[in-house]
Amino acid sequence: MTISIVNRPGAGTSATDSEEAIQAFEAVLKSWNAAARDWDVEAFSQAYTDDAVLFGGRPGLSLGHEGIKGYFSSYAGVIRSTTLALEDQHVFRLDPDTFMAQGYGRFQLTFADGKQSQSVLRTTLVVVRRQGSWKVLQHHFSATPDAPSLGTV
Repeated sequence: MTISIVNRPGAGTSATDSEEAIQAFEAVLKSWNAAARDWDVEAFSQAYTDDAVLFGGRPGLSLGHEGIKGYFSSYAGVIRSTTLALEDQHVFRLDPDTFMAQGYGRFQLTFADGKQSQSVLRTTLVVVRRQGSWKVLQHHFSATPDAPSLGTV
């Protein structure tokens, strides 16, 4: 995982910021990948806060534990397992218990029929420390467009 701490104007960063950011994102990635290994919907939901929001690969916004479980359940029987590696993450510390990162996520997917695939998506994650544990508060993954969407004339 590559993490770069981004300085906000008027705010410095420290080695502690970098260390904590790495710890936070490693903890979230560990729990997310543990859930993804066997496509465990309940374990996925535990990687997120009770009030989490998720924009993923399906239409619509998923809200809270029930929405998160519904989102990951929608892939049951389609995806057997996956792993996610975060790459080129640019991290902002928003407060002592909150980091926001944007970068890329590399997925290694195994489908129910045994076929495998790889994809790279743009990522935005907000992780928060709640009751001593790092969890995802906001998750937005999207494909990189080939060209800007400028609408029609």
